[in-house]
Amino acid sequence: MNMPVEKPWLRVCAVDDIPLLGSRVIERDAGNVAVFRTAADTVFALLDRCPHKAGPLSQGIVHGETVTCPLHSWNIDLASGEAKAPDVGCARRFPVKVENGDVYLALS
Repeated sequence: MNMPVEKPWLRVCAVDDIPLLGSRVIERDAGNVAVFRTAADTVFALLDRCPHKAGPLSQGIVHGETVTCPLHSWNIDLASGEAKAPDVGCARRFPVKVENGDVYLALS
């Protein structure tokens, strides 16, 4: 019988450490992760690289549940990491959860 392996959750910050409609960067050797906070206080995490030309998504503008890349204005869906049409591509998404005001990521 195979038991599901539980994700190792890593506390990265408090929700209030992320600017509203902004992001916070979590540095790591395998590529930085941008943690975004929407106007509704929903938190998302994506690899901090636009799928187009590797622009820093963390420096983009958050609107709704979308971030606009600062380099070439690609719109990336925060929930899926998918570029919005007509653009095509995907930024890696990381599982995120919020508990008691703290943000946790599953980075593996």
